[in-house]
Amino acid sequence: MPEATTSIDYVMEKASGPHFSGLRIDGPTSSPPASSATAPSVADVNAPKQPFVIGVSGGTASGKTTVCDMIIQQLHDHRVVLVNQDSFYRGLTPEESERVHEYNFDHPDAFDTEQLLDCIKTLKSGQPYQVPIYDFKKHRRCSDSFRLVNASDVIILEGILVFHDQRVRSLMNMKIFVDTDADVRLARRIRRDTVERGRDLDSVLEQYADVIIPRGGDNHVAIDLIVQHIHTKLGQHDLCKIYPNVYVIQSTFQIRGMHTLIRDRGISKHDFVFYSDRLIRLVVEHGLGHLPFTEKQVVTPTGSMYTGVDFCKKLCGVSIVRSGESMENALRACCKGIKIGKILIHRDGDNGKQLIYEKLPNDISERHVLLLDPVLATGNSANQAIQLLIEKGVPESHIIFLNLISAPEGIHCVCKRFPSLKIVTSEIDVALNEEFRVIPGLGEFGDRYFGTDD
Repeated sequence: MPEATTSIDYVMEKASGPHFSGLRIDGPTSSPPASSATAPSVADVNAPKQPFVIGVSGGTASGKTTVCDMIIQQLHDHRVVLVNQDSFYRGLTPEESERVHEYNFDHPDAFDTEQLLDCIKTLKSGQPYQVPIYDFKKHRRCSDSFRLVNASDVIILEGILVFHDQRVRSLMNMKIFVDTDADVRLARRIRRDTVERGRDLDSVLEQYADVIIPRGGDNHVAIDLIVQHIHTKLGQHDLCKIYPNVYVIQSTFQIRGMHTLIRDRGISKHDFVFYSDRLIRLVVEHGLGHLPFTEKQVVTPTGSMYTGVDFCKKLCGVSIVRSGESMENALRACCKGIKIGKILIHRDGDNGKQLIYEKLPNDISERHVLLLDPVLATGNSANQAIQLLIEKGVPESHIIFLNLISAPEGIHCVCKRFPSLKIVTSEIDVALNEEFRVIPGLGEFGDRYFGTDD
């Protein structure tokens, strides 16, 4: 991995193992950009939260602590705690102390990894932990002093070897590697270690990062993006714990990049449609994964027997006109010859929403239904469409509602009334504004997709 680059490299570890797919976004190399809008705080909910654990690693004196401090400052709340791997150094034996200048403090054996594991697991369980305090001049722990760390929504674990042990890595939701030129790190370390620690130089670069940040704390674009991602994931974690029937497709920086493009008001119509179609296809594929299946055996060209599954045959799509029609092509591409019905619901001033038109398959009560609408805002239109399907005989548990983005208010509205259906979305946004528009949102999707916006 190179020490110096001129862009932000994002690398996402796939679920199958340590293989990476990347998205590169160019950023400034010196002065920070104009201050970007900070996402509002996620809705406060009375439910236990699953902590979001971030690992931050990098070579010695690469700027890890600076990056952590900037992330904490930009989150603008007190729900973040920082745990330093340095606190878990083992105390030196008398023999090791006599040869301290030969001791390798940057080796995995220098740390008490078992205690570090216990600390993170305890914090993730919602309990506080007494973190040891290490004396870098005496090279041992302060026996009667501890730092009490309380459980929180975000736990940042920082250190040069936090990615070394697979058990520690498996506890992390995001892994960040801070990459800085070797000569810069050398200068920083000489200045720090000759004054504070008296150590020899030995920089270590370890494995498996989701995000690589060149230039450390100087790279404001990368840090802003990470903070926005954390805000989004916190909101998703809250709602997915409250409603187990809500599914958010696994976020990668490829998906995040496509969201960035379609949310940009300056994007061309052609690119908006192209990247919207890509995201819609992912949502449709994820939704199909929630359908029932039957076991099926086939004979392969080698004459071998393969035991697999057979697709659900009784299926149809129903689009809420007109935005939902943008999702029909992706559904047809995934399900050959699928039947698609339509529901038109019109906003009638202060009288709310009214059903104007519906055309559904005659045997819809016998089918599983994929309900299509790219944006779930207030949930009022969705509720009317779902109620109509139930009145037509479709069991509530046979309905899967597919959309690109959802507002928390819409999720609450739909899930409280219809707890047995499933919602599949690619991202949960922050909130609705006073005009009942999703924020940050992506505008009037139908107008942008079909080219009828002003």
